[in-house]
Amino acid sequence: MKTVILCGGKGTRLAPFTNVLPKPMMPVGDKAILEVLLQQLRRYGFTEIVLAVGYLASLMKAYFKDGQQYDLNITYSDELEPLGTAGPLAQIPELNETLLVCNGDVLSTLNFHEFYNFHKEQGGILTIAMHQRQVHIDLGIIEQNNGEHVITNYIEKPSLDYKVSMGFYFLEPRALEFIPP
Repeated sequence: MKTVILCGGKGTRLAPFTNVLPKPMMPVGDKAILEVLLQQLRRYGFTEIVLAVGYLASLMKAYFKDGQQYDLNITYSDELEPLGTAGPLAQIPELNETLLVCNGDVLSTLNFHEFYNFHKEQGGILTIAMHQRQVHIDLGIIEQNNGEHVITNYIEKPSLDYKVSMGFYFLEPRALEFIPP
């Protein structure tokens, strides 16, 4: 199964570090984030990898090369201008089977076999790995009606629950039809 890893962003929230290294190459211990992810994917049997690169692509190509050192086959898709999260998928040829897409700057203990099985059992065209996140607000929240300056509710320091994307997706080829060229 082919895996596309999205590595084209500038990682501006990590500046100034990302002025010299792309975010997927930020170190975790003695390895780059992407290197840890590649080794994890290899353990799950994913061997065909496309790195969708943009910002500082030459560094990534020089470091990861063709993937042979990881027992992987790595190819590259160059993002010449920012295409957003899904945009790079539209320019990669031969995506004609179930596809794993990963953000290149995330680490997880996700069991990819269970994730794949869940995707297939549900029968959808896109499955997003999610994580429950609770955000604590350190302020009182005021709710008002529209324009009448009447307070309708006051919540003291609430905790809000969200489901957030983990940066891992399984797609069927049909999902690619919804990505603008």
